[in-house]
Amino acid sequence: MSTAQNLAYAVIQVAHNLGAATTVGSAIAGAMVNHGGARRALLRALLAGWSVQAVSGIAFGATSLYFYGHPPDIAGAALLALYVKMFCVTAGFAVVGYAFITPPGGKADRIWPLSAALAITALTAAAFLRWFS
Repeated sequence: MSTAQNLAYAVIQVAHNLGAATTVGSAIAGAMVNHGGARRALLRALLAGWSVQAVSGIAFGATSLYFYGHPPDIAGAALLALYVKMFCVTAGFAVVGYAFITPPGGKADRIWPLSAALAITALTAAAFLRWFS
């Protein structure tokens, strides 16, 4: 691997890790906080975290495509982990979207534990993707 390639992957990994920390942290904090304004800010942070996860995930594939001329060569457990991560990001966006259009309280309170579960599942799948690819 060239220095430029290592640098590209490292920068993307930093963004990806910060996105993961943001999704997990904001979801757990949202479950513990009961103030509407704080929850709205945490909801925006959650949206930002999922956005960073999506963009950086795509950037990993694009970087492989750029340097190798093809997408990453993964199979088995790594491919399953990638699908799990993609599902979690997609579901994370759906949950956040639902929270933005639902009045606070009641059913809207359910998004926080669900978001935390999705974020933790995506983070766990990342370990399998990393070590099985």
